[in-house]
Amino acid sequence: MSVLLIYPPVSKPGEPPAGIARLAGSLLAHGIDHQVVDASLESILFLLKDGASDDDRWTRRADRNRFRNLESIRNGLAFANLDRYKRAVFDINRVLHMRGRAAGIDLGLANFQSSRLSPLNSSDLRWISEHPEHDLFFNYNQHRIIPLINESRPELIGISLNFLSQALPAFAMAGLIRRQFPDIRIALGGGLITSWCRRFNWENPFEGLIDHLVAGPGEAPLLELLGMRQRFKTVTPAYQQFPRSDYLSPGFVLPYSASSGCYWNRCAFCPERAEGNPYHPVPVSRVISDLDRLVNMWRPSLIHILDNAISPKLLRAIADTGLGAPWYGFARVQRQLLDPGFCRALKDAGCVMLKLGLESGDQRVLDSMRKGITVSDASRVLHCLETAGITTYVYLLFGTAAETIAEARQTLTFTAGNAGGIGFLNLAIFNMPKNGPDTGQLVTRPFDDADLSLYLDFDHPAGWKRAEVRRFLEKEFKKNPAIAGIVRRDPPIFTSNHAPFFAMGSRSDLRRSQQAATN
Repeated sequence: MSVLLIYPPVSKPGEPPAGIARLAGSLLAHGIDHQVVDASLESILFLLKDGASDDDRWTRRADRNRFRNLESIRNGLAFANLDRYKRAVFDINRVLHMRGRAAGIDLGLANFQSSRLSPLNSSDLRWISEHPEHDLFFNYNQHRIIPLINESRPELIGISLNFLSQALPAFAMAGLIRRQFPDIRIALGGGLITSWCRRFNWENPFEGLIDHLVAGPGEAPLLELLGMRQRFKTVTPAYQQFPRSDYLSPGFVLPYSASSGCYWNRCAFCPERAEGNPYHPVPVSRVISDLDRLVNMWRPSLIHILDNAISPKLLRAIADTGLGAPWYGFARVQRQLLDPGFCRALKDAGCVMLKLGLESGDQRVLDSMRKGITVSDASRVLHCLETAGITTYVYLLFGTAAETIAEARQTLTFTAGNAGGIGFLNLAIFNMPKNGPDTGQLVTRPFDDADLSLYLDFDHPAGWKRAEVRRFLEKEFKKNPAIAGIVRRDPPIFTSNHAPFFAMGSRSDLRRSQQAATN
């Protein structure tokens, strides 16, 4: 009995896929032979190996320096200067873009968009599965995936699909596998599959192509497909089979999920709530012991805690014990972070950066979102974290039903007034989940005729349309002198995944982190 787990292209190649690592850990704990392929990373490196050719100066420079740029990201030299980093990342992205352009694909380090096919149309996904030779990664699949299957002959192939940028390549891969190995079962899981399967009135359009669709955590369903009962509900993720030195980050970044779902689970706009995903935490003692074991085993340069929000109990435990390596993750604006002493303890415990889903700087909008936080507390938290030396990556959401341009300007005022405590910004325009709690209170319509779309367009009660929201962000919000500098320092493409390395500060800090990772 054997299993092949594949993470398809395209997703940011900065760290291993945590979902596959958890599945591998479960299979390892239950004694099941398995292999792991991060095809997202591998296929990007496969395309970069041959480079790109074009007459324009940018492409020639990018192609000539592509291996040097890869190495400068991996050894941390690119992070010594933001402009140098941007050039390295944009040049690598340029080579990929030119490789995709001839095939009608807008390709990048975190992007895959076809000019002909939509990942939100099941008919397009079926078409590419029936014509996999039209996929940009067909040669990679022929050179890597098909020979691996021929050699290992797995009983089951699991493909983890989390992002829309992975959908078309994943279905092309599944179609090629189905064509050449009709007797091998294929299971499809991951975040995007979960979102599709938990839509209201979901009907599976992939019968005959995909044998099993798995919604939610996949450890138990995967074992059931193999005829086994789950004996260990909590397992340590396994990273043995990932090419840890090949990822585009300075040192090995170790991703770890201490929970699924969200412990707050009340925000009106949240997809987790709309999809009915329950909160399942790993016991705090197990999290600490897992990370202690993983840090000693792999010496990561950075730990990425993937929870929607790290629970107060886990934050307390980390502050008390430390993790043995720098770390970052999402946290809520909460009472603990109002305590300067606690923030200093987090810093001493290795916290480099906290991502904060603030969403708005207007109290009425926050209340309408059921965020459970106050603007004044948010300001104090930013100050406490800044004083402790912890960088923040603040997420703001514009265009919700309760917000008008007046409230958006309140958010602008709040952001500018707290600019010293904000390291980085993520600015998003609201998309209404199809199963969201507010859909029945507004006039809604589909964005298009795609049958797999997860979001709805809606008539804003105050008439503040998406185009006007974009105009406000570009012409007013980002132009504010206090905010413009924050926006400019966001690492392009990798954004929050690479921001912690800039938050670490000097090049010597990065070197120390990398040396710890190799000792």
